[in-house]
Parts: sequence; structure tokens; C-alpha cells
Amino acid sequence: MSFTLYYHPLSSFCWKVLIALYEAGIAFEPRLVNLGDPADRAAFQAVWPLAKFPVLRDDARGKTIPESSIIIDYLARTEPRAASLLPGDPELAMQTRLKDRLIDNYIHAPFQQVVAERLRPDGQHDPFGTEQARRQIRSGYDLVAPMISGSWAMGESFTLADCAALPALFYADHAVRLSEWPELAAYLLRLKARPSVARVLAEAEPYFQYFPLRNG
Repeated sequence: MSFTLYYHPLSSFCWKVLIALYEAGIAFEPRLVNLGDPADRAAFQAVWPLAKFPVLRDDARGKTIPESSIIIDYLARTEPRAASLLPGDPELAMQTRLKDRLIDNYIHAPFQQVVAERLRPDGQHDPFGTEQARRQIRSGYDLVAPMISGSWAMGESFTLADCAALPALFYADHAVRLSEWPELAAYLLRLKARPSVARVLAEAEPYFQYFPLRNG
């Protein structure tokens, strides 16, 4: 098998790539990595020194591709079945990449700050920083909500931007509820019903017990 994906099923950025792979029907070998295991971490670092998920290894082309957006861009360029994830029109492709970056930087990233705060040891919590992150998520919702122009982020075509939106909105809803943004809440429901997304969520479900914000 040409592709190997180094990932963890609870990792939100890994979801982004898994959705793309399932959406395109691309076969790959899943390599679940336990970063808490020294041997597993060392083996992963031999592939990618930063040991950050996700990483795609393309043995057929001798390529190692890190970073979720770059992986999906790579798949869209090299795999015909994934071409629709990034529009061929340069302007539409730019808009797709822009929405991907806005979702990642202004919803996904600040949510991860909220999670990091929850994981801090006693005596080292940062309530001010957490509230700042929640405000950034709200601003991200305000920014992205008007950009959902149809069934999906780019209209009627499911793209890179939708792969980014599912993990960002699914997880961020635990920190800042989407109820005040009904268009985003409805969009999230549509995403969850997509077969590629439903598969990712089903595979992650056994691990949700380890999610630090699972109770709100």
C-alpha cells in the first residue's frame, strides 16, 4: 500500500485528513501512534522529527508530508479521486484555502488553547488566557458563519474547507456553544451526516472518554 497515515483517532487535525481520505476513497495503512510510549514516539520521530500529527508517508513517491492542510493539498494534486477537494479554478482554490486557514487559525487553534488550559496542573491555570481563547472562538464563528454559502463551505462541492470545518466546529462547540450561530450549528449537522465524517466520528467514539472537555 502506497500511503501510510501516522495519526491518533482523537486528534482533531488527524480527523481533517481522515475525512479527505475517506471522501476520496483512497486506500491507506493507518498507523496509530501512542506518543506516551517512548518506543512508539521514537519510531514516529524517525519519520517526522517534530512528532506531531498527522503525517502522511507516500512510499510510491518517496515523500513524507506533514501538516493537515498540506496533506490534503498534496492528495488533491496527486490523486485524481481527491482532485475535487481543491477546485481547479485558481480563484476558487484560493478562497478554499482561505476558509481552511481561517477555520484552523481562528476556531481550531484557540480551542486547542482551551484544552491545553484544562490539562494544566493545579496551581498553573490561566483563566484569563482561557477566556481570551473563548473570545477568539466567538470571533472566529462570527467571521466564518457568513462565508458558508450553500450546503458546504464552498457551495455544493465538498472541499478542503469542509474537512477543516468538521473537527474545528465539533470540538469548539464544547468550549463555545454554537446555539448562538444557528447557521453554523446547521452546517455542523450536515457535516456529521456526511458518510466520510460519520466514519471518522464512529472510529473516534471509543476514545471520547479521554477527551478533557467531554463534560462541557
